[in-house]
Amino acid sequence: MLKPFLALAALAAIPTATAQTAPSPADPAPEDWKAIPDNEILVMTLQGGHQVYIRLAPRYAPAHVANIRKLAEAHWWDATSVYRVQDNYVTQWGGGDDKTALPPGVIENPPAEYEWPGFDAVKSVTFAKPDSYAAKTGLSADGWPLANYGAVSSLTHCYSMVGVARDLAPSTGSGAELYTVIGHAPRPLDRNIAIIGRVIEGMQWLSSLPRGTAQLGVYAKDQTPTPILSVRLASQLPEDERPHFQYRSTDNPRFAAWIKARENRDGAFFTVPMGGVDVCNALPAVRRAQ
Repeated sequence: MLKPFLALAALAAIPTATAQTAPSPADPAPEDWKAIPDNEILVMTLQGGHQVYIRLAPRYAPAHVANIRKLAEAHWWDATSVYRVQDNYVTQWGGGDDKTALPPGVIENPPAEYEWPGFDAVKSVTFAKPDSYAAKTGLSADGWPLANYGAVSSLTHCYSMVGVARDLAPSTGSGAELYTVIGHAPRPLDRNIAIIGRVIEGMQWLSSLPRGTAQLGVYAKDQTPTPILSVRLASQLPEDERPHFQYRSTDNPRFAAWIKARENRDGAFFTVPMGGVDVCNALPAVRRAQ
């Protein structure tokens, strides 16, 4: 096998002029980029000024997202911390000690928004090969990864997805403690926990933190949790400070062509086509609004 630096050198030597100049059927058109509303973007500022941006999914977890909006509006997360980092699993943050009272209007145990009837994936981007966990997988028109189990569907625990930490059932989690996936997709969590969004920028500030040494990656007494300075909805910020993001929509032939290209990677480096792609390896791009 080529050593890493030799493999990179080989890739760098591949001519790119044609790829740079010739349009591809998989290239997005300007109209494929859709704005994410300000009240669906959560801005978390960590010690050192590092910021993490989370896109919320109110259509799939309305009660939990309503809680999260109220928590942000009440500045509830200010002065809490990132207190759990479990290698190849999750980074978790929030109160952590259950001693801080929730703000008025926040429901301690909302409905279990783990699954819902039907399957609203775009037909052109349901995936060719079977999924190990679900009957089929796909993407919603606005870019959320979905798994279908016949009569019901759920969001999937892909890298960077954000879920609600909870205790044993019947607890469903208020949203005061959240986590994001920092390793291989822990899909057995699907349909067992409410997924409320996805980190769309700043993932490095959560995935590269020191691992916790206590049980389940919780920080031990001799470790220092990462302080959270603030968490706000973008809609709470002054107009000139609001971040603006766009997602790539999936309900068009250009994105279908992109999926086909992901299923069978081309170029000199890929000598064996796979004929399929995992839902977690086909998440649509999100970008800063231009």
